[in-house]
Amino acid sequence: MHSRCIKNGRWESSTPRSSKYSRRDDVDSSVVNNVQLEVEVGNEAEVKEECDDLDGIEPMHQEMGVQCTILGRFSIENLVNDPKRIQYYTSFRDCDHFMLFFNCLGPAVNELNYQCLSLTPKDQLFLCLMKLRQNKEDLELSFLFEVSESTVSKIVITWINFMYFQLKEINIWPSRDIVTDYMPDDFKYKFATTRVILDATETLIQKPSHVDAQSVTWFSYKHKNTIKTMIGCTPRGTVSYVSDAYGGSASDRQIIEKSELLQLNLNLFEQVSIMADRGIMVQDLFAAQDVKVNTPTMLKGKSQLEPEGSCKGQE
Repeated sequence: MHSRCIKNGRWESSTPRSSKYSRRDDVDSSVVNNVQLEVEVGNEAEVKEECDDLDGIEPMHQEMGVQCTILGRFSIENLVNDPKRIQYYTSFRDCDHFMLFFNCLGPAVNELNYQCLSLTPKDQLFLCLMKLRQNKEDLELSFLFEVSESTVSKIVITWINFMYFQLKEINIWPSRDIVTDYMPDDFKYKFATTRVILDATETLIQKPSHVDAQSVTWFSYKHKNTIKTMIGCTPRGTVSYVSDAYGGSASDRQIIEKSELLQLNLNLFEQVSIMADRGIMVQDLFAAQDVKVNTPTMLKGKSQLEPEGSCKGQE
C-alpha cells in the first residue's frame, strides 16, 4: 500500500521513484519479441530501399566519369565549337582564327629549342596566349594542362621569344589610303592629315640585380623600375607602330630619335601630321620631312573641351 504526504504544498507519493518506472513483469514476452522483430524487419527494408536508390545513382557517377575522361587536360581541341571561350582565353574570334595564326608561324613550331612532349605545339601556343591574355598564374596553368610549373614557365618564355622573331618581320605600318579609308568621320573632319597617334607606355619589371640596370630602368615619375616603349596607332585605333623597348629613364624624345619613324618618309605626296601628347616635344625632328606634330588641347581640369578649344590643335 502506497502512502501520500504533503510536501512543499503538493501531494507526493512516498513510493520510491524508481519503482514507479520499473519493468512490468506481467507483460507477455512474446509481444515484446514480435515488436522487436517488426522493428528489425522494418530497418532491413529501409536499408534495402536506400541501396536501391544508390543503385540508381551509380550510372550518373559513371556518366560523370566519362565526361571527365573526355574533357581531361585543357586543350584547344576541346574548344573547337566554343568560340566564346576561345575569344575569352586568347582574344581570337574562333578556332579558325586561332589556327590561321598558328599556321602563319610556319613549320618552325615543331623545331623549338624547348620541346614539351606532354603538349602539342597548338596547346603550347594556347597556354602561352592564356598567360598573355588572362595573366594566369603558372600554378593554375599547370593544373589546367597537367604539367609542372617549371614546364609552364619554359613554354611561355620559349613561345614569346619565338613569336617575337616570327612576327617582327610583318609590316604593320598601313598605307596612307588605308588610314584615310578607315578614319572616323569626326576625326577626318578635324584632323584629316593625321597618319599616326603616338604615346609612350611603361611596363613594370622586376628590380634588376645589376646596379647599372637598376639605374637605366628606374622611372622617377612612378618610382618603379620599368621599360618604356613608344606606341603608335591609327585614328581608328589599330596599333601601327611599336618601337624597341628602352629603360624607364629614357625620355620620349630619345626613343623617337632612335626610332624608324624618322626614316619612314611620311610626307611623300601630301601633307601629313602626327598627333602626340604635349610632353613629346619632337617638332624639330620631323621638320625636315615637313611633317607637323599636332598636340591636342588638354582638358586642364575641365570635364570636357570647349567647342572652340578642341580645334586649337588642328593643322
